[in-house]
Amino acid sequence: MDDSENPNDEVQYHLGIGPDDTAGPVLLPGDPERVPKIAEAWESVEETGHHREYRTMTGRYEGEPLTVTSTGIGSPGAAIAVEEHANLGTGTFIRVGSCGAIQPEMSVGDLVITTGAVRQEGTSKEYVREEYPATAHPEVTTALVAACEELGYDYHCGVTCSTDSFYAGQGRPGFGGFEAAEADGLVEELQNAGVLNFEMEAAALLTIANIYGLRAGVVCTVYANRVTGEFRTEGERRAGEVASTAAAILAAMDRAKTEAGADHWHAGLTLDR
Repeated sequence: MDDSENPNDEVQYHLGIGPDDTAGPVLLPGDPERVPKIAEAWESVEETGHHREYRTMTGRYEGEPLTVTSTGIGSPGAAIAVEEHANLGTGTFIRVGSCGAIQPEMSVGDLVITTGAVRQEGTSKEYVREEYPATAHPEVTTALVAACEELGYDYHCGVTCSTDSFYAGQGRPGFGGFEAAEADGLVEELQNAGVLNFEMEAAALLTIANIYGLRAGVVCTVYANRVTGEFRTEGERRAGEVASTAAAILAAMDRAKTEAGADHWHAGLTLDR
């Protein structure tokens, strides 16, 4: 490969950032406009890159280093962000998004912490066979749960369905009322299987992170409930606040593991924050 085509130079081709422009876990919202909204709760922050849909800010939250990078809509863009941040040494990722709930008891403004994802998207299939599970790292999931409890936010833990299409892929009618094959039964099928929500990035993030031995998790705010018909962009900042707090909790977990000589976090370790 010619140097001019090598995407793995020190400054990453799509993100437009280098190793000095990122630190700590990386939060991954979709919308570039959510990046400053997430970072406004931090003690310090600096914009370190903005190229295409990838806007990056780095700073500190509860004294811990932290970065946020937007990925745009969908799994292909999220996969690029993970690849290029991994090149820079990032080991932990938390998707911070919005979603549509498909269980009736879930309210707009609630949070969903993904434990695993239905891989109804194409990006993860470019990496590994379809039977490979898309699972969240248990330490990240634990930290997200602890953050929700600490902040007092209502949350649900369970399986997410990730799609490549906001319309046909999630059982919505497209232009002119078009409906994809079997779309009329999709939501009911997933409901019966206990799936909580639709979104568009979790499965690829979790699959790629597992393949590379990285930590990843997902927290999304419910904007719509497909069962009740409720829709509001409420609680937009909650997922970002929870993810930032979870990143600080993960830093404390890592210190506790080091002090105890443990390879994995467990409930017998004490957190010092």
